[in-house]
Amino acid sequence: MTAHLLPALFIPSPGQGVWHLGPLPIRAYALCIIAGVVAAVWFGERRWVARGGEHGQVGDIALWAVPAGLIGARAYHVATDHALYFSHSAAPNHHWHPLGALEVWNGGLGIWGGIAGGAVGAWLACRFYGIRLAPLADALAPALLLAQAIGRWGNYFNQELFGGPTTKPWGLKIDRAKIPDGFDVEKHFSGPPYTFHPTFLYESLWDLGALGVVVWLDRRLRLGFGRCFALYVMAYCLGRVWIEHLRIDTIELNDVAGLRWGEWMSIILFLLALTYFVAVGRRHPAPDTREQSVYAEGREPVADLEAAHDPADVETAEPSNGASSS
Repeated sequence: MTAHLLPALFIPSPGQGVWHLGPLPIRAYALCIIAGVVAAVWFGERRWVARGGEHGQVGDIALWAVPAGLIGARAYHVATDHALYFSHSAAPNHHWHPLGALEVWNGGLGIWGGIAGGAVGAWLACRFYGIRLAPLADALAPALLLAQAIGRWGNYFNQELFGGPTTKPWGLKIDRAKIPDGFDVEKHFSGPPYTFHPTFLYESLWDLGALGVVVWLDRRLRLGFGRCFALYVMAYCLGRVWIEHLRIDTIELNDVAGLRWGEWMSIILFLLALTYFVAVGRRHPAPDTREQSVYAEGREPVADLEAAHDPADVETAEPSNGASSS
């Protein structure tokens, strides 16, 4: 046995992640997701109005995008790790529990599926409200990072998706029952506490740092035509690829040419986002780096009738052809 020394300091895990209000369970995981959505709508609304949109539109679009994003996130998780729910094998992390695929509260939301599903929902909403998708995506890009930074704390309460063992003072204490099947506990620990890299914290802090970078570059370069969103994808992927590499949760695509599936997704999406960022930047050089309007052609908001027929305008208007109004 090659056990390491017990850590003197560590981050404790929460004693519970579910509270009951009578028969109603209140789950910390869900609260973190909800808090992230609320924060993203608030921040995204401010940025959207600054770009020429109207108050309330981000909230309206969120009613389409958030449910679609949750469906996409869960579908991505189940598709890339379906052995957790649809396998008769006796191997570790293989189970026959089809209804478990619907138990979102137990964790299991794939970020890329969430973004894809949310994008579809937002696209449908944009068509309905007459809004251009690209400027909306640019406005919401930093807000998504804020949502992800907050939502990641749900993993903390669920004690899931952590990294490898560590004795660092910021190591996260994990209950023995929460350690993934197949991980050799005796090889790394001589006994409790079992401490691991808090990848949820790494990603949360990375997202907040990336948020600051994206906002700063957006203000400096006046990014438009989807380039701010592409920058968000690049910034997130840069962090996700090394954080994903630290994780020890066993997934079905745990070894794809030497890397986890999540690492490959981060690399591929980073390159696609970089290509888009450069190509669109060349198509729309300064000073025309942003759209003139956030609305689709012919769908701009119409002024209120009272404002359009302001009596002051009538009084100051000059009669045409010398005739007075009757």
